[in-house]
Amino acid sequence: MLHLRSSAFVLLLILQWAAVSQAHTCQTASKCDFVCDCEDCSDEWDCGYRGKAFECDFEDAAMCGWTSYSLDGEYTWERRQRGDTLPASGPSSDFTTGTATGWFMGVSAVNSPDLRTAVLTSPEMQQSAPTCRLRLRYFMWDSGRKGLGAAPLWASVLHPNNQETRVWRPEATSVRGWREDTIFLGRISTLFRVKIYSQRSEGLRGDVAIDQMEFLDCALPLPLIGAECPAAAMECKREGCVELRDVCDLTDNCGDRTDEDSCGEYHRCDFDDEGLCGWDLRTVSDLKWVRTCQETISMNDPLKGPGRDHTNNTVSGHFLYVTVPDGGLGKMDWASFQSPLLEPTNSSYPCKMVMYTHQFGPRSGGLTVLVADKKIYPVWERAGALGDVWVKAGVEIVSDSHFHIVIMAAIRDEAYGGIAVDSIVLSPECRESKDNYTMAAFPNSPQDPCTTPDKLCNFNTDCPGAEDEAKCGDFSYADGSSGWTDISIGNQAWMLFKNSTTKVEYLYVVKAPGQQLTEAHTRTPLLGPSGPACTLSFDYALTGNPAHIGELSVQVIDSWLGKQPKLWEFSGKTGKVEGVWEHADVVIGARKNRFQLLFEARAKKLCPCAKIRVQNVRFVGCHAEYLPSSPTKLSCNFEDGLCGWYQDNSDNFDWTMLKGNDHTVGIGTSLTVNMWSPSLRGVFGRLFSYPQSPSSTEYCLTFFYKLYGPNTGVLNVKLLDKDGFESVLWTRRGAHGNMWHEAQCPVPQQLTNFQLMFEAVRSGFDGQVAIDDIAFAAKPCSVPSVCSFEGQKCGFTSSGQVRWRHGNGKTVPGPKTDHTLETDLGFYMMVNTGADILPSGATSVLTSPLRHGMAKTECVHFWYHMGGVNPGSLTVYVKMVNGKRVKIFSNSLDQGDVWRHGNGNISSALVDWQLEFEVVGARGKDTHVAVDDIFLASHACENHGSMCNLERGMCTWSNTQDIKMDQLDWELTSHKAEKHYFTPTEDHTLGTDTGHFLFFPSSNRTATNKNAELLSPHLPPTVGTCLRFWAYKPSTSDCSLNLWRLSGGLHQQLAVVNELGGAWKRYDINIVSPKEYQIVFEGIKGTTGSVALDDIEYTVGVNCDMQVTEGGQTSRGDDTGGLAASIIIVLLLIGTLVGVLVYYLRYAQGAASTVPLRSSPSSPGGRGFSNEGYESDLTQDHVAVPEVQNHPMAAGFININNVNETPADMKELEVA
Repeated sequence: MLHLRSSAFVLLLILQWAAVSQAHTCQTASKCDFVCDCEDCSDEWDCGYRGKAFECDFEDAAMCGWTSYSLDGEYTWERRQRGDTLPASGPSSDFTTGTATGWFMGVSAVNSPDLRTAVLTSPEMQQSAPTCRLRLRYFMWDSGRKGLGAAPLWASVLHPNNQETRVWRPEATSVRGWREDTIFLGRISTLFRVKIYSQRSEGLRGDVAIDQMEFLDCALPLPLIGAECPAAAMECKREGCVELRDVCDLTDNCGDRTDEDSCGEYHRCDFDDEGLCGWDLRTVSDLKWVRTCQETISMNDPLKGPGRDHTNNTVSGHFLYVTVPDGGLGKMDWASFQSPLLEPTNSSYPCKMVMYTHQFGPRSGGLTVLVADKKIYPVWERAGALGDVWVKAGVEIVSDSHFHIVIMAAIRDEAYGGIAVDSIVLSPECRESKDNYTMAAFPNSPQDPCTTPDKLCNFNTDCPGAEDEAKCGDFSYADGSSGWTDISIGNQAWMLFKNSTTKVEYLYVVKAPGQQLTEAHTRTPLLGPSGPACTLSFDYALTGNPAHIGELSVQVIDSWLGKQPKLWEFSGKTGKVEGVWEHADVVIGARKNRFQLLFEARAKKLCPCAKIRVQNVRFVGCHAEYLPSSPTKLSCNFEDGLCGWYQDNSDNFDWTMLKGNDHTVGIGTSLTVNMWSPSLRGVFGRLFSYPQSPSSTEYCLTFFYKLYGPNTGVLNVKLLDKDGFESVLWTRRGAHGNMWHEAQCPVPQQLTNFQLMFEAVRSGFDGQVAIDDIAFAAKPCSVPSVCSFEGQKCGFTSSGQVRWRHGNGKTVPGPKTDHTLETDLGFYMMVNTGADILPSGATSVLTSPLRHGMAKTECVHFWYHMGGVNPGSLTVYVKMVNGKRVKIFSNSLDQGDVWRHGNGNISSALVDWQLEFEVVGARGKDTHVAVDDIFLASHACENHGSMCNLERGMCTWSNTQDIKMDQLDWELTSHKAEKHYFTPTEDHTLGTDTGHFLFFPSSNRTATNKNAELLSPHLPPTVGTCLRFWAYKPSTSDCSLNLWRLSGGLHQQLAVVNELGGAWKRYDINIVSPKEYQIVFEGIKGTTGSVALDDIEYTVGVNCDMQVTEGGQTSRGDDTGGLAASIIIVLLLIGTLVGVLVYYLRYAQGAASTVPLRSSPSSPGGRGFSNEGYESDLTQDHVAVPEVQNHPMAAGFININNVNETPADMKELEVA
């Protein structure tokens, strides 16, 4: 027992010592040195980054310590969010969260005759390691078409002496999307700050932005506690370890110069105090290398020079540099310099050279190291531009005769950039010779290409010997593999293995001399353009003993858009032995711009026991004009691929194949865009058809679609002509319910080649767009089930004395907005009925295409707008092919500046028919009649105006699309169909999981307190109308439900519904309004849960006490005439008596259930159409609903009486 107590006491002392030691370490920690000394990493907070990941996403208001200021007070950085709606400028979301609620740093708007500068500055940081880099996401878009300017974005390092060094200059190309890049900070031996600049004279808010900044590998080598440095490393005075290959390389890897102190035998040149160190800049070329520094080149133009030297990482350090002279590039586009004459070497003691190169901008054509002994030949090369970074290169030279090392640069005649060389180190084996030696003559220049540069590597043989395609990266050519060029800047690189005897060749990853801890990259020359079937085929192997070998991926570098997201990636291992290969086919698709393909790899550990290799690289079907044949052409159910469709590679995101969400069989595949996907970025995703030949007839494109969620966006169908001009054929936006809808889209006759396009445009981050079962037939469409007149007339034609016009809100006279989109850009069909255009008694007719007759009665719904005094009459007829004409709707009253709903039954008895909208003039002045949003229901018209159980759609209730009123939508669904949101387990009407209801969810994809407004039709003035509805909100939900009366553009609150307790509850609300009005259900988003509605009913002229209040009053715009109005009043009285009787029998006698009461018809009309009434002959789970339905879980109801516009206290009324 004593022994146990002693052991416990010792353990306690150890723990206490550890705690005190940790506290002491944290208190004495060095702040902002990229090392977490405190357990919670608090010593590294607000250092330009936060926490152990050393990153900043700007979600915290402290901005990780970054501060913003303007050099002139007009242009500045600001921490901001996207906003409620898709902005006309700036990002559509932040990068980190991909939502409107995420934060980023964006610039303010600027409009000045002079350049203005905004500066974002980091806190002061400690010194950094040579491997230090800052990865960030940036955004540059010229939304205002004013030009980005020469340098809209760059970064500098500020030293304690106020000297600044430019370290990052991204290319100023306008792209509406987030891009990734890396700022290579390198070795900084003093305190420093990072400064991010934006400089413009004109630009809109947010068009330059940054987000998600990560400092990587910035800490100096840390001591190995309780261990010694490995055999292949040396120990620094600071106790850290550095690999021997990094010793004496003119880079302070230790942080205390230990690794650079004992290098006397090395011939090292930093081009500073000792000048050229024996290197000879004389050359036979007109283009010359010069010894210079950034201070001499330019301190004002961010694009000139490398920005800094390598040795000191400052603007005052010297280097060798070549670029296009001020007078322009002459006949020669290369420049060279050479070493002194060196003694012969052998393979046991090769001459080793280390140098640092800076190949920046489009002027950088490449750099080559040649050996000049008896002849001149290359031993190392690196093509093109590598970015704004000094890259370490190592070359081993073996020559049995005296030789010179020749370094030659190729320069292109482009706008900016150049090539620099610094910090050259020759090993002791590179011995200078005193002999006289004449350098061999340079070899002849290569022959001019056999064709123009734009036809090289375009996947088509343009030269007789196919030499234009021979070195493009395709292994099927003898020299095809040599087309891959390593552009690695780090400690891993790609090499080509080629055995001429066995014909075996492959690319593999090896160790490299580079400093950066980055991936290995190899890329092709410029390729393309390519066609939609273009595929990269290859075999790959990640083999060895470790459980995880590494990563391999494929990317495209677009010549205009830059590096694109990864097309394919693999992580792990393919097998243990070397012979295990896997095959991949990666769709490259249609690329309008020239592009390069890139293999990126990173081995977790490179050794003989672990290898990454790629072989048998092929480009399949890539020529731009190659089009594969598809058995189904454009008709497609997506069960076996995309058929005759392909993804657009210049958009922001792709459509994805989603199983279990299709229209065809329910468990199959559809093509989907999930707006709630956290990986989705940007605004639009497009799907193109293969080019189609000219047509002599009209085509019909039919498909099924789903627009689902409170913040989904827009689905467009567009036509592209041979010149790429786009025209909208069909469009839908907003919530359409969790169900499939059928669409018909007429495609007009085309005289030239054309393409069709499906386009998903996101307005938010919470919803889903899907398409399925596409059919494309050479025939006219029948009367479409839905026509919004967006983009085209849906086959409707005009006849009579005056033609109907396909107009929008800018058409005069006419409605100021359409009904579909509620904007002045939305379209409708309109006829001018002014007396000077359409005389009294004259007619104008809008006729639909022919539709096949049905055995059952159908209902046509439409929205109409009659403006001005005496606008004329609107009559809707069904015209049979046998000539019979049946009137189904008529109205001749001025309706005011609102869209109203109309409908009528169509009983064709299998006879084909057409719709006719006939307008007769009535001597009006500045008058018009317009129609919009025509849709056909597969059942007879019902009394949807007053009672709606949502089993056949939303009746005449609609989501407003006016962004001034709300940002989200109510959605129609059932519990059984729902797979994404939390909903009630059953509806109220049927009490089953297949019953439908409206709901409004909370989601972390959308900001709290955003609202959705559900609108009734326009209802007539009333001294007592009863609104009844059932609502559901679980106790865990913090959503809100408000009831409003909307009249004359003003909202007056009727009720606030808060706690419901997780069961359906009924509410009765009396409405009094002296003016025409609409009922508004407003849902307000919380942080969790949802709110739902079902069985919505209003009884015009009958209050909640079953009293008739209107006294025979009928609503304006009723399309029945005086006789019909009288009949309705009689029916209303009869209905009231029946209602009183039912009320007595069921309630006065203590009945436990609540019976929805049918009401008299209400005035049709409304605004805010966005969902076609959710009508599509909806889903298989619809159940025929009895007129009176008792819900088995019906509870009590809440009765709110006499809510009108007079009592002020009722505006704050809360319903428990």
